[in-house]
Amino acid sequence: MEIFLQTAAALNDETRVRLLAFLNLHGPLCVCDLQESFGMIQSRLSRHLKILKEAGFLRVDRQGTWAYYSIRSPLDRFRSEALAEISTLNIALPPLIKQTGECKI
Repeated sequence: MEIFLQTAAALNDETRVRLLAFLNLHGPLCVCDLQESFGMIQSRLSRHLKILKEAGFLRVDRQGTWAYYSIRSPLDRFRSEALAEISTLNIALPPLIKQTGECKI
């Protein structure tokens, strides 16, 4: 029951739903690319990513000082269906802005 509630709570935020849709569309992205694309401060973005990771939606791959987030695979049925439902929503997503050169984070 606790895992179900944690997953449902993670989806109860527009920014987190937008992040899931964005990562589902673009694939693995560095935190600095997400920060630039969403125009968010790093601490706020990290909080949202942590909640989504703890809810079982995301995986993080560390490469040196960089952290790349992506949709976890495989997802269980509940998370997979939630992500499929998110993909049907008419969500305005920002354009992908990739950092050139060194990540500033």
